[in-house]
Amino acid sequence: MINLANTDLQISPLCLGGNVFGWTADVVDSEAVLSHFVGNGGNFIDTADMYSQWGEGHVGGESERIIGNWLKRRGDRNSIVLATKVAKMDKRRGLSAQNIRAACEESLQRLKTDYIDLYYAHEDDPKTSIEETLEAFDALVQEGKVRYIAASNFTALRLQESIETSKKAGMTCYVAAQDHYNLLERDYETSLKPTMLQNSLSQFPYFGLARGFLTGKYRLGKKVNSVRSRGVAGYQSTRGWKLLEKLDTLAQQHQTTVSAVALAWLRAQPTVAAPIASARNLEQLKEIMLVVELSTEELEALSNS
Repeated sequence: MINLANTDLQISPLCLGGNVFGWTADVVDSEAVLSHFVGNGGNFIDTADMYSQWGEGHVGGESERIIGNWLKRRGDRNSIVLATKVAKMDKRRGLSAQNIRAACEESLQRLKTDYIDLYYAHEDDPKTSIEETLEAFDALVQEGKVRYIAASNFTALRLQESIETSKKAGMTCYVAAQDHYNLLERDYETSLKPTMLQNSLSQFPYFGLARGFLTGKYRLGKKVNSVRSRGVAGYQSTRGWKLLEKLDTLAQQHQTTVSAVALAWLRAQPTVAAPIASARNLEQLKEIMLVVELSTEELEALSNS
């Protein structure tokens, strides 16, 4: 387990993404994935109120409901570190105090819990003052409905301003962030990482496997039947195929999966506490749960890809 900086939370080295629950993973598969994850040492689960409103006939909240029903039947809520988010659900857009309060209450109901361990601002809301947003989060923390808060998809400037505002007013402060970062998406290293380091914040990267491209299931000339296949088109380039070759070699040398190697690189990067990855079935989950350590030379070779 990893001690999450600025908190008393202990988290597993992989955060299980809940974006597929109720979407590409039905209730049965979702619960099987959740149970296997926890049964094999995982304890950190990430979702959002808006998952999966993009699905046909969906309105959002599907993922939270599945997790909530599963949690209630288990009866061991305190053993799970649960993260969810506010701001991007169609009927709960933004970070106004009223919206944060309402969204939190609705998430608590769907998750069938009386507290959220890590509550994210899912995106910035320039229409609402930073003070109003942080006062709303602080009130939820004081009431015990939220333990810690975090930010996702913020610019470095807005994140820093939020931190300074919290400290000046003596309010609860963001302890972590969640942003797009993987071996093929490296903008984070120059845009947000300096601010994260300066403030000792932890990063939980999403799309850690580049929408599935870094699992190795995409190969030159091979057609993949996946709802995410369009999202990886930009990765199917000379750079992408060469990176997969390096991952293949390292996976063979470590007798592990391509996914595990890609996540190992991410896990070893400064500020990263644990990568987020999702699985719609047990086969995928078993591939991403493997934890390996790469040498300095191996990490550098991947970084220079």
